[in-house]
Amino acid sequence: MIMRIFQVLVRPGNEKEFSKFFHETAIPLMKRTEGVVQVFPGAARSGSPREFSFVMIWDSLESLKAFVGEDYESPHIDPAEAALVEARSIKHHDLVEL
Repeated sequence: MIMRIFQVLVRPGNEKEFSKFFHETAIPLMKRTEGVVQVFPGAARSGSPREFSFVMIWDSLESLKAFVGEDYESPHIDPAEAALVEARSIKHHDLVEL
């Protein structure tokens, strides 16, 4: 299994609009995406009001590529949120099962 950590830094002043997108669009989308075993969305906190993240557990690299394409190591972003986001990052790890 693959752990995908996606982090977003929202442009100043767009926190509320991005939060709405995050809760109403992004989280439901990831929850229903085939190949996603588990989703851990991280909303902004008072000390970091512009930072949001997702930790997603994918059943396989093939499932991840089916969703984002062959260039899975680049942080993909929905066109609806592109203007709201200042920066984004993506990291992948093999999941260590306990």
